[in-house]
Amino acid sequence: EVQLVESGGGLVQPGGSLRLSCAASGFTFSNYAMTWVRQAPGKGLELVSAINSGGGSTNYADSVKGRFTISRDNAKNTLYLQMNSLNPEDTAVYYCAKYSGSYFYNVDYWGQGTQVTVSS
Repeated sequence: EVQLVESGGGLVQPGGSLRLSCAASGFTFSNYAMTWVRQAPGKGLELVSAINSGGGSTNYADSVKGRFTISRDNAKNTLYLQMNSLNPEDTAVYYCAKYSGSYFYNVDYWGQGTQVTVSS
């Protein structure tokens, strides 16, 4: 059974940092691309960042470029999202999701999400 468990969310002041983690199990993590997707209150889903299976290819939403960094540790079956210079517009539920292949094809599994709130 595929499981994706996010952690690391919380309340942070504007300008602060958080690192999200996603522990993966039930599949060969190193074979699949992964992504972080967020949903702000009252808004739709936004792809934040994605990384291919080997970690050598990444992409970012324009809204987070230069502030967020996606990475993965295939030995630990864990996906990360380092978020710096956070602002209130980054407030959202952040989901870890698995692609169906080694690159950015279709998402087939989602985690339960972790709340990030940026507020003073």
